[in-house]
Amino acid sequence: MSSAFFTPKRGELVPAPHARGPWSPDMLHGRLLGGLAARALEERYAQPGLHVARLTVDLFRNSPLLPVTVETTLVRDGRRIRVADAIISTDQGVIGRASAVLLREGEQPAGGQTLVTPVWDEPAPDGPPVQGEGWRPPFDLWWTTGRGTSGPGRVWVRETHPLVTDEPVTPLVRVALAADFASPLSNMGAEGRLGFINADYTLTLARLPAGELIGLEATGHLSGSGVATGQVTLHDTEGPIGFCTVTAVANAVGLGGR
Repeated sequence: MSSAFFTPKRGELVPAPHARGPWSPDMLHGRLLGGLAARALEERYAQPGLHVARLTVDLFRNSPLLPVTVETTLVRDGRRIRVADAIISTDQGVIGRASAVLLREGEQPAGGQTLVTPVWDEPAPDGPPVQGEGWRPPFDLWWTTGRGTSGPGRVWVRETHPLVTDEPVTPLVRVALAADFASPLSNMGAEGRLGFINADYTLTLARLPAGELIGLEATGHLSGSGVATGQVTLHDTEGPIGFCTVTAVANAVGLGGR
C-alpha cells in the first residue's frame, strides 16, 4: 500500500495531500471522515461477538486539509445492543458526526426467508482499473457498467492507502470508506455528470466483508426540488453483505462528465 491518509501527531490526525476530495483541491474527502469514525468506534467499542450492524455518518460541513480529532461517547450498553456516537472536529469546529449500533451475534433463526438479496454476477476484476480524465480517486475503482448509462450502476473498489500510518485497514473501515461511493453511484446523472453532493450515508451490515474488494450496485434513486436519496447493495467476492442509503443536495458546480 502507498502512504497513509493520516498521520497521528500530538493527539490529532494530520491529513496528507492525497486526502483531498473531488470537489475542491483543498477540501478533505468526506469518505475519510466515515473511515475515521468507523476506526474510532470499532477500536473503542467492538469486541468478538459484538457486530457493528449500522453506521450512520453525517457530513454537514466541508473542511480544509486540517488536522482532525475524533471523540466518542458510549450511549447505551445492553446485553444484546451497544450504541455509541462519534464527533469529528478540526480547530475550526465540528465537521461531522457518526453513530453506530453494535448487535450481539447469536444462533441464526430456523427456516428460510421470504426475501433474500441475490448474489450478483459480477466477477472480480482481473486487471488494473482504467484511469479516466479529471480527478483520480486515491483508491482502485473498476466500473463494470458504463458511467452515466441508464440502469443500475455497478463498481468494484479496493483501498490502496492505509487510513492511518502503521495501521491495517480493518474490514469495517474498508467498507465504511467504500460506502461513501453510494452517493455518486446512485445519484449519477446522464453522461456521467454528478449534480448532487451527499450530506450523509447510513451503512447497514449483515456481516463484515471478506477480502479487499468491495462491490457496490445502485438499486435506487429518487430526487425532486434539488434533494435526492439513493441506495446501493454492497457485496464482497462471496456475496451480498449489506446496504447503504444516502441523502444528497443539488450542487451547482457539478462533477465529471464524459
